[in-house]
Amino acid sequence: MLKKLFTALFGSTASPQAPQVTPTEYQGYLIYPEPMPEGGQFRLAGRITREIEGELKEHRFIRSDLFANPNDASDFMLRKAQTFIDQTGDKMFEPRPGRGA
Repeated sequence: MLKKLFTALFGSTASPQAPQVTPTEYQGYLIYPEPMPEGGQFRLAGRITREIEGELKEHRFIRSDLFANPNDASDFMLRKAQTFIDQTGDKMFEPRPGRGA
């Protein structure tokens, strides 16, 4: 009962979990579409991962594109990520000037 009172007053202390995303494999990379809700629409976002020499590397995508529903944002993220992989390859995981290591 005390826990309910504190939850009502201060909100839940449990952090919400991100929904599980099934990745799409493309040329040895895993693409995870993760649309971000924003103002009633969904921003194109997600990540690309690949294991290189036993280390999992990750590149995050957040773009300005907005879609009416999360499925459209996910579909476009997949296509955009495939093009990015074709053009950039493993260089996407290299540090960029001004962005740290």
